[in-house]
Parts: sequence; C-alpha cells; structure tokens
Amino acid sequence: GASLITELSKYTKKGLLKPTTLFCTFDIRNLYTMLPQEETLDILMKFLHAHGYRKVKGISIDTIKKLASIILQDNVFAYGKKIYKQTTGGAMGSSLTLTLANIFMSNWQKNIVEEQTK
Repeated sequence: GASLITELSKYTKKGLLKPTTLFCTFDIRNLYTMLPQEETLDILMKFLHAHGYRKVKGISIDTIKKLASIILQDNVFAYGKKIYKQTTGGAMGSSLTLTLANIFMSNWQKNIVEEQTK
C-alpha cells in the first residue's frame, strides 16, 4: 500500500503520470510449474551480477546457479503410483521456486517497461 503511493508520487513528480497512462495487472496461471528452466537460470545469473553479488552468504554465484539447476532440472514427483521428472518450471511450494519466479517476472516487467519507453 504505502510503497505504491510513494512510487506513484515519484512517478508523478517526474511528469510521467499522464491522462493516457494505463495500469494493468496480470494473473499468470501455473507460473511456478511453467517457468522455462534454462532461461530462468540465465535470468538468475543476470540478476545476481546486476546487483553486484559475487557470493551470497559465502556461496559463490556459480555454485548458486548449480544448486538452482539441480532444484529445477532434477525435480521428480509421484503421481498415482508413478514417478515423473518435472521438465518445466519448479516445484510448487518451494521457496526457491518462488524466488526464481519473482526474479523471472521482474525481468519480464523490466523488458516491457523498456519497450514502452523507447
């Protein structure tokens, strides 16, 4: 709530809020399970580099990428009496999948905004 008001105020002070300004929201179904795995890993690395990370709590970003890759690409689940390997996205309920989805969507949003400001 308050952060939205603060950001809108900044936006207005820059003269960007116009009568033609449109606001929109998206409800993306099955986002966690539909994330493209390789692209998500690439975006994770781009995010970490862009924010100046070389390590996170003593873990190198290369190791973080390897661990994220294992979590995304070596995820299996049981359905019925069969075991399946998940080939897209990540596990529902995984805190890492939530974080990766947020980073992925932040990148997507940034790209849309950049396209609109050209």
